[in-house]
Amino acid sequence: QVQLAESGGGLVQAGGSLRLSCAASGRTFGFYPMGWFRQPPGKEREFVAARAWSTQTTKYADSVKGRFTISRDNAKNTVYLQMNSLKPEDTAVYYCAADPDFQRVARDPGFWGQGTQVTVSS
Repeated sequence: QVQLAESGGGLVQAGGSLRLSCAASGRTFGFYPMGWFRQPPGKEREFVAARAWSTQTTKYADSVKGRFTISRDNAKNTVYLQMNSLKPEDTAVYYCAADPDFQRVARDPGFWGQGTQVTVSS
């Protein structure tokens, strides 16, 4: 089992930066691919980024490539999402996710956090 808790959301102006953190508990965190999703107001939840547990393998949605970076610190049981050059369309509730399978973590992960709100003002 993996429990996930996000933090770091808030209000930022367009062009600014935020770093989201996701603290994981559970003995298997270090072996799980991790990901981030978001749900904009009135829209469905969408994939943002994912990272494998043992390699540098990452995957990003086209809308965030070059602006967002996913990283992890297995010693701290934490995964991060560094968000730069933020746009109003990045406004959403951001969710941390985990799954034993890298492909599945980007589509339909088995474990979810509660979410943290990110609001980008124009």
